[in-house]
Amino acid sequence: MDRIDAMKVFVAAVDEGSLAGAGRRLRRSPAAVSRAIAFLEQHVGAELLHRTTRSLKLSEAGARYAAACRRVLVDLEEADIAAGGERSAPRGTLTLTAPIVTGEDVLRPALDAFMNEYPAVAVRLYLIDRQVNLIEEGIDVALRIAHLADSNFVAIRLGEVRRVIAAAPSYLARHPVINEPADLAKHQIISMTSFGVDSWSFPPGKGSSVPRAIQFTPRLVVNTVRGAVASAVEGNGVTRLYSYHIADEIRDGRLRILLDKDEHVPLPVHLLAPQGRFDVPKVRAFVDFATPRLKRYFERLSRDASRNAGVIRSPRGRVSSE
Repeated sequence: MDRIDAMKVFVAAVDEGSLAGAGRRLRRSPAAVSRAIAFLEQHVGAELLHRTTRSLKLSEAGARYAAACRRVLVDLEEADIAAGGERSAPRGTLTLTAPIVTGEDVLRPALDAFMNEYPAVAVRLYLIDRQVNLIEEGIDVALRIAHLADSNFVAIRLGEVRRVIAAAPSYLARHPVINEPADLAKHQIISMTSFGVDSWSFPPGKGSSVPRAIQFTPRLVVNTVRGAVASAVEGNGVTRLYSYHIADEIRDGRLRILLDKDEHVPLPVHLLAPQGRFDVPKVRAFVDFATPRLKRYFERLSRDASRNAGVIRSPRGRVSSE
């Protein structure tokens, strides 16, 4: 059996979460998929997958081998592209990742337009609120909101977003005024795991170099942006989110931004890819297509925020497909 082909089957099984899913994706019978996995396990001398009737799980050896297989397959793809030169047209499967809400509301509209423009490119979009290892998980491009450490990745800056404190007018009418971060300790807090469950940090106050940390006991802890936004809109407390998460609610007056003078510096937004991936036609085509659209979105968000003195307005929080 061809080892490279077996590696493709193994990676497909890992991505799909089942042997049956790998069979459907590759249009092979369950028996053929099982044979390919068994061939690799015999070749490496270790069990790669723990199988049950409903699912499969990577063994420790399987996790290491999956990462190595992805690198091998990427290198082979890049070698084919180099040999084909400029004749290579965008094709194949493009794999992307982004935070959940960013992917749904910001990246997906541009991605839909891209797929209409490039019908030979299929897309796998993983929406995950954690930073994934792009190489080990076979990701072509990631949308990241963070200060980036020096690395071997290539990044294209798209813009920036604010981390904002917000509450509904109905909540603010019933509770004490919030003039400074310390006032938050007296309020009902809707916290998210990604923004601090029981404390929020703020830049140093006047005359200090030490960041301020405000401790609180949250009234509600929720692990999704939409859950936090909905609860805040209903008047159940104060929450912290990214500015684009609540652009519509601010524009409509359902939420109000607080403590805008005490915000951290905005966080940059980038498209990120491993070295060499931007040279792959499907990746380059997507980056060239999506970058100007995404930049216009974040430019509008920033421009509207500054124009309205702490109140964000946006065109329904969507990226144009033009």
